[in-house]
Amino acid sequence: MATIHRRPDTVPVGALLAAVGGFLDAYTFIRYNVFANLQSGNVLLLCLEATARHWHRAISLLVPVAAFGVGVLLVEVLGLPGVERLVRRPLRLVLTLQIAALTVVAALPADAPEHVTTVTVSFVAALQFSTFTTLRDAPYTTLAESGNMQKALVAAHQWMAGKDPAAARRAGRYGLIVTAFVAGAAGGAILTRLAGPPAVGTAAALLAAVLALQIHQTRRLERQAPDSGAGPAPSSSPPPPER
Repeated sequence: MATIHRRPDTVPVGALLAAVGGFLDAYTFIRYNVFANLQSGNVLLLCLEATARHWHRAISLLVPVAAFGVGVLLVEVLGLPGVERLVRRPLRLVLTLQIAALTVVAALPADAPEHVTTVTVSFVAALQFSTFTTLRDAPYTTLAESGNMQKALVAAHQWMAGKDPAAARRAGRYGLIVTAFVAGAAGGAILTRLAGPPAVGTAAALLAAVLALQIHQTRRLERQAPDSGAGPAPSSSPPPPER
């Protein structure tokens, strides 16, 4: 699998991304009674509508699923060696695309077609789901909390049963991610009811904070690189990947 993000996420980055995930789920559910982040719900609804012979509704549910697929494939393409030589900072490009897409949604009128918002959010969710997959030293997701809750409970059990300090740290990190998702969902619900469509600009602002953190971390690592004694990279070598 190609990847554009080789550096594990820090806890602050993971928490911000989880807050975005919760926010977007609350936003689309309150506005359209759908969850546009991950596609399990859309696939289920598609099956229900198809078996009821509601063909128009069933086909319409394919659109956000397709948008999610496009987002996944875009991340894969950006991770190809040939493309990485052309796009020096693919991770920053993906985050910028997410911020721009949500900013456009925030600027839409309240009567804009539902699919414009749900398809855009599905595309943004696919970019985030495919890119940010590792928290420190363990897998996680920022868009659905079942897996994170399971990992938090398992780590907590390992800590209590074996007094393993590493397990305690993992439980704390996963617990923080779950809490951030809940906080994002609560904030998304409140702001969407108060502000309507422009509320999604908050998610764009959170992603902008993630982008700023990633740039800061990359610059810090690049400043530290000469101190490692490895010497400067040859001038003919390709640009370093986003770490």
